[in-house]
Amino acid sequence: LIKMIQPSTTLKRLLIPIKFIFFLTILIGCKSETKSEGKEEAERPNIVFIMSDDHAYQAISAYDNSLIETPNIDRIAKMGMLFTNASVTNSICAPSRATILTGKHSHINGKVDNVSPFDTTNVTFPQLLQKAGYQTAMFGKLHFGNNPKGFDQFKILPGQGSYYNPDFITKNEGEIQVKGYVTDIVTDMTLEWLDKERDKQKPFMLMYLHKAPHRSWLMAERHMEEFTNKTFPEPETLFDDHEGMPAAKVAQMNIDGNMGWAADSKLY
Repeated sequence: LIKMIQPSTTLKRLLIPIKFIFFLTILIGCKSETKSEGKEEAERPNIVFIMSDDHAYQAISAYDNSLIETPNIDRIAKMGMLFTNASVTNSICAPSRATILTGKHSHINGKVDNVSPFDTTNVTFPQLLQKAGYQTAMFGKLHFGNNPKGFDQFKILPGQGSYYNPDFITKNEGEIQVKGYVTDIVTDMTLEWLDKERDKQKPFMLMYLHKAPHRSWLMAERHMEEFTNKTFPEPETLFDDHEGMPAAKVAQMNIDGNMGWAADSKLY
């Protein structure tokens, strides 16, 4: 049974996505536990993990503002850390998430690509936090499985998910469909859990995982006019022959041969 649900309201108090497949963990506040035998226990931080998908650093204005402005992400960079020399264990959709959840390399956790199944005998860090008394929740794109372990609440997109009126696999409601734009919906779900569902006397770990800006780069309707009328500078490497770069030469990243005219290049 597919249920149709209208998304709730505001996006104001939680950062709208846009993050590369590298990840960002934010401590958004600490709370002191009750004192035991006159001694205060160590403070346990609340953890919010924000992730966007296939987000190039050139599309984050903390690095380069020639394409787009991302003030909320820039604020995180200013208040925290800006990575200027970093790499990831695995940058592919599902394997990257398996690596993050397990803390293991892909050849160890078994999720080496988007096709192979995830080894559910792996222990994930949310399971460990859950055992330590944390509330745990996940909203958005996981890209493998339909029952992530170690979460008190989850609403995840099946596979890649859809940008508009997406389906969700949920812990308590089965499969549902929600009207609207996926970024707004995932944000609303996250805020709903933060404001109304969690036990505010306990620490929490929240995974806030976005589909955007993964191919095919579809935007919310309210942004269409702005970006369809904008002229972007031509990349210096647009006509590069990749001489001396054998891997880049065969990579499937050519506009003429690998991208669709309509879905990818937005030519109608």
